[in-house]
Amino acid sequence: MNNWLYKLEKKYGRYAVPNLTVFVIFTYIIGYLMSFMGLTYLIGLNPGLIMRGQIWRVFTWILMPPSTLSVFTVIMLFFYFQIGRSLEVTWGDFRYNVYLLMGFLFTLIGSFIIYFIGIRFFSYPPESFGYSLSTWVSTYYVNMSLFFAFAASYPDMQIMLYFFIPLKIKYLAILDGVLILWQFLQSPWYGRGVIVVSLLNFLLFYLSTKNIARFSPHEMHRRNAYKRAVNNDMRGKFHSVNGGKNQIAKHRCAVCGRTELTNPELEFRFCSKCNGNYEYCNEHIGRHTHK
Repeated sequence: MNNWLYKLEKKYGRYAVPNLTVFVIFTYIIGYLMSFMGLTYLIGLNPGLIMRGQIWRVFTWILMPPSTLSVFTVIMLFFYFQIGRSLEVTWGDFRYNVYLLMGFLFTLIGSFIIYFIGIRFFSYPPESFGYSLSTWVSTYYVNMSLFFAFAASYPDMQIMLYFFIPLKIKYLAILDGVLILWQFLQSPWYGRGVIVVSLLNFLLFYLSTKNIARFSPHEMHRRNAYKRAVNNDMRGKFHSVNGGKNQIAKHRCAVCGRTELTNPELEFRFCSKCNGNYEYCNEHIGRHTHK
């Protein structure tokens, strides 16, 4: 995914929105104002109503605040602002834009999929199920995916929880992960679906950039074989010369084991086709089995 993002950033990076976190916080302020006026019923993500012509809900659901307004909500919004700004600096504007956009798109598309599953396979009434589903959809879990990305980037950063409890960010992320798991287990199936699709951007975007392929069995076997070859190579490079004093050879043929100390007349080269740090003498550089 890193290569894909690099190509996109190179081509479309100039269109990235700077300071996107400020814009997101501003949308929450609008959402709280609409909540005070009792208008949030007009902006929620209800697939059934969208299909009946209320197209604005495709966009306005982002205004839905993640929780009710309180002192702790203000503290958390300030915390999320700091998290967002840190990730913008760490990733750059473009990748941060893509990350949030993926969270919103996965939630939007996933909600429609869940809606059609409910009315098609569970025979839910379309209108009532649309309202039930809309109560689960907000930016709360998208914000949590943002927090998890921050915790994965800065796991050992220490914060003062509620201004007086010192806590490393990774432990807070684990605590939030357990809480979300509990919410997942206690939720109806469509609520579980909303949780999964809202966090999907973290699972796909962030974990894929960590090069998980390096943990594949084939790759681990290759690395272990290479380490053993290097260890054997280092043991074979010690030679007793000059009255019993040990010297370390700089070159050793991976086929015959000869070094420049045992055979000074030989020349040694590395093979560009071998998958590893393998060196061969001039007799075997052109005739050996590539590793």
